[in-house]
Amino acid sequence: MMEEKKKVAIQECYGDRFQNCWGCGVKNQEGLHLHSYPSQDGETCICQIRVPSQYTGGVPNKLFGGMIATIFDCHGTASATWFKLRSQGLDLTKDRVVNRYITARLEVDYLKPVPMDGEILVRSNLEELGERKAIIQMEMEVEGQVRARARMVAVGVKDDM
Repeated sequence: MMEEKKKVAIQECYGDRFQNCWGCGVKNQEGLHLHSYPSQDGETCICQIRVPSQYTGGVPNKLFGGMIATIFDCHGTASATWFKLRSQGLDLTKDRVVNRYITARLEVDYLKPVPMDGEILVRSNLEELGERKAIIQMEMEVEGQVRARARMVAVGVKDDM
């Protein structure tokens, strides 16, 4: 019987000093622990998450906008990391430490309210990749409907940051 390969989340490969983010840090006990994964073909990145009910917005049972932006923020920077790794011909493995990206700009278009009780699916695509900069396009979907879109400019962290 062949052993099944366990999927590795991009965030699991951040260096120790970059694993404390409230949104996606694996070492932040109070955080969301958002995980992003490359698609099978590596062309997109995917995040699926259910958000705890205390993050409801001004409209009852709908996710508040700041949390929508947070999800895009964490997923977008992880996606930038993946697309850079892929451009170098490398794969995601549990023992690989990847370069970290941070947000330089995030634009969010809120299209429809995001229900609290559904699973949130975020897909990202690479628009542009430079030496240190990545531009990422994202869509947030719940119950088969696109609820928000985002465009991110992410930059690679310098070693002395």
